[in-house]
Amino acid sequence: MSDGLKLYLCTKYNVDMRFLIYFILAALILYLFRKLFQPSAKNNAGQGNQEAKTGLNSGGYAKWVGGGLGWALGGPIGGILGFAFGKMFEDMKSASNVSQSTLKGDFNMSLLILSAAVMKADDTVKRNELEYVKRFFSQNFGQAAADQYVLMLREILKQEIKLDEVCNQISQFMDYPSKLQLLHYLFGLALSDGSVHQAEMETISQISVRLGIRSADFASIKAMFVKDADSAYKILEISRNASDEEVKKAYRDMAINFHPDKVSHLGEEVRKAAEEKFKSINEAYEKIKRERGIK
Repeated sequence: MSDGLKLYLCTKYNVDMRFLIYFILAALILYLFRKLFQPSAKNNAGQGNQEAKTGLNSGGYAKWVGGGLGWALGGPIGGILGFAFGKMFEDMKSASNVSQSTLKGDFNMSLLILSAAVMKADDTVKRNELEYVKRFFSQNFGQAAADQYVLMLREILKQEIKLDEVCNQISQFMDYPSKLQLLHYLFGLALSDGSVHQAEMETISQISVRLGIRSADFASIKAMFVKDADSAYKILEISRNASDEEVKKAYRDMAINFHPDKVSHLGEEVRKAAEEKFKSINEAYEKIKRERGIK
């Protein structure tokens, strides 16, 4: 065999071997890729059944949580959610603030975390309190959402909540009417077992201060839940010595400041919840009018 022929056959052999090796490697990579990202139909079915039973699939949480979050993705709130839900939110602590305005998801997550802080204040998480949270979300967002939010709350209750840091984040980004709506909800939560525990009152008071809520607004919302002889006047942020004209002016101002439309940007559901607070203002005004015979 000539040297030229030997060289030709050797070169051809090397080319064919390289081609074969490349082909095997490509096939192996494709196989591994399919194993990783295309689980079997049986596994898919099992996973789907488990998700349907528990609601704990990452897709479900992404729908109810991640999709509606803006500034709550970062800071201490993002850290609490990340610790509670693991890898799905593992980058929350370092996430940039996606939105400077308050989105519905931001409000709801703030509500859940502050709910957990109030519920843990007296060292006892009561069934009535869990039912109150579930009822609130069910009435305003539907049963499916309520189930998801209660599952989230149970996870958040396991975490340490640094209230000052959380409130500072909320105060920085949340608008004032939304803060008032949060406070109104927290008083309702504290009263859900029939009375407001002193530790719960102190926690709510601390939250109010940290959120930058005016003392008069705090007293007004508190009077909607903790009743006394002057509750109607406290709700309108006036004293019993106020003149009839001052009563009327106070009502007009409160009707503007607490109107449900103030939180309409958080969605129709939250706006409906705000109507309860607005109703308390109207009832207080009507009570004073009857007492004084104001026309």
